[in-house]
Amino acid sequence: MEHPVYGELDYRQVDPSQLNPHIPKGRGMIKWAPFATMPEQFQSVRQHIENQNKIARPELSDDRLEELDMQLREAKRQQCPVLIQFYSEGYINNLLMTIERIDMWALHIIGINQANQQMCFISFMDVINITLETI
Repeated sequence: MEHPVYGELDYRQVDPSQLNPHIPKGRGMIKWAPFATMPEQFQSVRQHIENQNKIARPELSDDRLEELDMQLREAKRQQCPVLIQFYSEGYINNLLMTIERIDMWALHIIGINQANQQMCFISFMDVINITLETI
């Protein structure tokens, strides 16, 4: 969230060199320990801690979506590996894969994962960035 006067309010989005180094670190996640006395509470607190690190799905412009589509088609034509950045359950993941098929009906990219040679499916809606890997 960008504040009109103060700028970025989320310290995780600010460059670390711009942050004040004299601010104490605090107790970190220790502050949640007293709430984790019962197993149900512990599970809830752990889920809350995990959710703090999640980000919202990035929104891409129409021009960016068209550019990603062209990069996908070029990668399919060349049969070269691509590094795909995609959004999944609050996190951005990277996957090096060779594109086998682009399913326009189901809106999926179907390819072979370069790490373990298994078939993988990525939704068009989740793709954030595509980088063609040169051999």
